[in-house]
Amino acid sequence: MAEKGENVSAQRALTAAEKQVLRRRQELGNWKTNASRLRTRNLLTGLAIGAFVVGVFSYTIMSVKQEKIIEELDDEAKIHIYRGPRTGANS
Repeated sequence: MAEKGENVSAQRALTAAEKQVLRRRQELGNWKTNASRLRTRNLLTGLAIGAFVVGVFSYTIMSVKQEKIIEELDDEAKIHIYRGPRTGANS
């Protein structure tokens, strides 16, 4: 008979505050178990974004340098055009 009384008190309805506390404890447990996986995923995402940014930056810098080189070559070509061809007769 004492066991019946214990079962009834154990099965009583939980209050809203108790349900909220239990839910928060479960969520905290889930966060603790999934924290390392989440941290790893965040690290990989950050590295991928960083690699993309470095790639775009490098490509931009290289293309600007190539434009400067092309402009220098154009300037040299203009000088040679103005001077005319260098042959044995006019050198």
